[in-house]
Amino acid sequence: MVFSRAAWIAGSGLLLSALVILWIGNATNIDITLADAAFDKATHSFPMQHAWLAETFNHVILKKALSALAVFFVALALWDGARPFRRWPDSRRTGLRIVAMSAVLVPLVISLAKHESASHCPWDLQRYGGTEPYIRLLEKMPANVSPGHCMPGGHASSALWLISIAFFWWPDSRRKAIAVGMMMLLAGVAVGWIQQLRGAHFLTHTLWSAWIACALVLAIYMTVAKGLARLPRAGYNSVPAATQT
Repeated sequence: MVFSRAAWIAGSGLLLSALVILWIGNATNIDITLADAAFDKATHSFPMQHAWLAETFNHVILKKALSALAVFFVALALWDGARPFRRWPDSRRTGLRIVAMSAVLVPLVISLAKHESASHCPWDLQRYGGTEPYIRLLEKMPANVSPGHCMPGGHASSALWLISIAFFWWPDSRRKAIAVGMMMLLAGVAVGWIQQLRGAHFLTHTLWSAWIACALVLAIYMTVAKGLARLPRAGYNSVPAATQT
């Protein structure tokens, strides 16, 4: 009953947030307003585009570090699958599988969605010195305009899979799990925000990446938790989370 109620709340939140993001992108000028604020009309450029923090650290160094962390979690999950860590509680084993799958699927699905997207990046638009018109998500792309493949924000996905780390504490410590999930979500949005300052994405690009990540992680949790519930307990020592040291 608790799981069903939590899933219902999460699903309702995802539906509501999707409607909010659609409204922001199609009924407001928040995307353009924020991009205008990051654009320097005097130099006709985005000053942060080639800044060390944005281009080298955020886009290269941090991405490599997060990719290495993702590989670590995947390798650890594969190891546990082949030679289970016997003293691990079920909650930690579930969390590990969720994190490993999220580390692969969140960037992959966002990348595929981006490849199919018609939206252009801010720095490609006529408004900011490019050649393409600004087209909102639900507007029809003119026949003579090539798709921009810029939404959702791909780089943010390198950090947004970290939301799944929250499930190391779910459901044994729900408040801690929610707090960790929110912190990881903010971290992923921050990575996307720096890309926005570079002119690489609009706010809604980052928000859609965050939405997809949250939806995927929830779906992965429900799938993994259901699958582990069917596994025989032989070979595992399900130590209660409260007895961990």
